[in-house]
Amino acid sequence: MSGNKPLKGIKIIDFTHVQAGPACTQLLAWFGADVIKVERPGAGDVTRSQLRDIPDADALYFTMLNSNKRSLTLDTKTPEGKEVLEKLIKKSDVMVENFGPGALDRMGFTWQRIQELNPGMILASVKGFSEGHHYEDLKVYENVAQCAGGAASTTGWWKGENAGPTISAAALGDSNTGMHLAIGILTAIIGRQQTGKGQKVSVSMQDAVLNLCRVKMRDQLRLDKVGYLEEYPQYPHEKFGDVVPRGGNAGGGGQPGWILKCKGWETDPNAYIYFTIQGHAWEPICDALGKPEWKTDPNYTTAKARQPHIMDIFATIEDFIKDKTKFEAVDIFRKHDIPCAPVLSMKELLHDKSLRASGSIVEVPHKVRGSYWTVGSPIKFSDLKPEVKASPLLGEHTDEVLAELGYSKDQIGKMHSNKAV
Repeated sequence: MSGNKPLKGIKIIDFTHVQAGPACTQLLAWFGADVIKVERPGAGDVTRSQLRDIPDADALYFTMLNSNKRSLTLDTKTPEGKEVLEKLIKKSDVMVENFGPGALDRMGFTWQRIQELNPGMILASVKGFSEGHHYEDLKVYENVAQCAGGAASTTGWWKGENAGPTISAAALGDSNTGMHLAIGILTAIIGRQQTGKGQKVSVSMQDAVLNLCRVKMRDQLRLDKVGYLEEYPQYPHEKFGDVVPRGGNAGGGGQPGWILKCKGWETDPNAYIYFTIQGHAWEPICDALGKPEWKTDPNYTTAKARQPHIMDIFATIEDFIKDKTKFEAVDIFRKHDIPCAPVLSMKELLHDKSLRASGSIVEVPHKVRGSYWTVGSPIKFSDLKPEVKASPLLGEHTDEVLAELGYSKDQIGKMHSNKAV
């Protein structure tokens, strides 16, 4: 890692598993925090074994969410395990957890107890729903959160054989919640610098998804007021109900947009581009398509005039690019400063030279599985280039962490014999 490590000296107890919590703590580890992942002896995070591509090696699901961390195995049901955790709490700054409601309390580590051990401790939690919510006890996973947070109700198609809600492949419920929690943790750390006190920080998956759906909430408020949404493909030919409709591939920010077929779409499932018609780009669009007459045609000169013909306009654009690859089409339109992009597959992104050069895709050596590719930091700095290191093996740093807490070799050996670690 080049430059300053802004989070150096911050010690984090990572009591999380699967995706939302680990995504949060991995980001903080990239920026210099000492993240100690606490795992069950002999088992560890369930993602270590989920969807394995190499027998007996940690799965990519685990390696891609736990880089730069240290692994401590600990059985908190044993007296020795509880003692270790108490010592760790006293010496740490943050504890991050995504257990079910009340799990920490049942372990004997209530918020009151944690504060007694360390008044400056920040307890950060990922939950499915916010505290006091009527679904507070409901178990939540990624797609459950997308539905509960409103995302699924506004994606997909509004009519036809495939009409109905559609889940996004982007981790709106998991990784998105982790990113929100990271912001909360950093805010609480700054707050502690001012007050000397720790505090609880919590982000629910429902709230995190809802936060990304604010433009759809905006549209609901507009729909309640005027009864229609003129930038949606249903306008003006179809009747609106009383809820924001699904819009297929329509743009969600107020500008008409659509997915268009390019050369090879019959055999390539990603031979498409996304094309957006912004008002200021209308004349360049006409120039790019060789349609100068559209510039003065009253049916096309304004966004409101274009909307009744919007699908015909997209059909014309699609006809223009039918003999061009998605990259050729984008190269034509980008010269006219027209908002568009190719639909890139995971394979294309994995091998993208620009993403590798920027550190958004990185290769990491691993003791067991060899080198693997993973996502790097999406946040770029002028004086910090995070070095993405391999995820830890299960319990790899147990003895090291225990020694830092003041345990002798004999005490550590005894804890191993008692299976407390």
